[in-house]
Amino acid sequence: MSAPESDPRLPSVCRDDPECRVLAALRDTPAIFADLAAASGSELAIQSRLRQTYPDDLVRAALTLTELRRKAAGKFTRADGMWFDRQGLEQSTAEPVARHKARRFTGQVFDLCCGIGGDALALADDCDVTAVDINPAACWRTLENARVYGVAARLLTECADVTTVDLADSLVHIDPDRRPFSAGRVSRIEDYVPGLPWLQELIGRTRGGAIKVGPASNFGGKFAGTEVELISLHGECKEATVWYGELAGTAPFRATVLPVGESIAGHPLDAVAEQSELRNYLYDPDPAVVRAGLVDVLAEQLGLCRLDSAEEYLTGDQLVQSPFVQAFAVIQSLPHNDRALRAALRGSDIGQLEIKCRHVAVDAEALRRRLPLPGTQPGVLLIARVQGKTRSILATRLRE
Repeated sequence: MSAPESDPRLPSVCRDDPECRVLAALRDTPAIFADLAAASGSELAIQSRLRQTYPDDLVRAALTLTELRRKAAGKFTRADGMWFDRQGLEQSTAEPVARHKARRFTGQVFDLCCGIGGDALALADDCDVTAVDINPAACWRTLENARVYGVAARLLTECADVTTVDLADSLVHIDPDRRPFSAGRVSRIEDYVPGLPWLQELIGRTRGGAIKVGPASNFGGKFAGTEVELISLHGECKEATVWYGELAGTAPFRATVLPVGESIAGHPLDAVAEQSELRNYLYDPDPAVVRAGLVDVLAEQLGLCRLDSAEEYLTGDQLVQSPFVQAFAVIQSLPHNDRALRAALRGSDIGQLEIKCRHVAVDAEALRRRLPLPGTQPGVLLIARVQGKTRSILATRLRE
């Protein structure tokens, strides 16, 4: 099996790395993907036929990569030509999120713990990027993916422990390993690799940058003097980005909603929303707003009230159009018991019922099976606290 080609943008260690050699051979054997696409039958039968023509390691690699490319289609616009490993894909930044973050960077940028290159590809659109990873195969995949996106000329790879790289006077993006153990993803930043002390020290010795952390991580109070941006994509909170130095904004927290690209920024204590009984409309704030602690700030901006201090749901008499909330038209507010719900639903035209319960423990599927749904129209049941009491709220979802 031939070694990967000599490329000044690729670390020399890649030429001798066994995984890189398999990947290079797979890249240079495009016929295996054509044969795989044309194959039919069980996976075992397909493998058996392919092994009559190709080495076992290439067959295994091709099957895995084909599966990962299918899974990556929701993250990357050019997934069908990209190079992935399972962990790298799982931890990679979705393309719209990476492009949003890349807009803050200019000039020379280090992308540390680059993985398969999700962030590096977006950065290299306008910046000169050095992508660093301790894994030679990660460097190989990043450079190949840069070729897929046409940005390889602006990207170098370096195979190294990121804690040893000279970053003086640089802009930095880092995606610490959140899966350092075989048990799976960790949520405490103290368990990331590199760990919290090194990440905190990084802030003090570089010009500015971004630290990617999990949206459910314990980022609160960990990075003084920074801006923490919570980013959602299609209604799912994808990541928290800790901006520091030259790239940090003035507000300590920001929530950004993609793909529309709208943001709200502030401090959780900047506002205290009024509480109110349920009104004509109920609003569910975007998860990025909730995780950023900016529900009260949003309520004040939109002229809405909270249902309860323990709930993020908002309410108002007028219909509000905002990318930061999902609106529901209230049909009826009921006591939280099966009898009241069954009586209300028997007289309704609801045939499909979505059940939402954020802070009230409810077995949604078991509850749905107990309820009559005689109609044909979709409806929503929101179970929430309203001024200290649990209520069952029937509503319709208002599409934008």
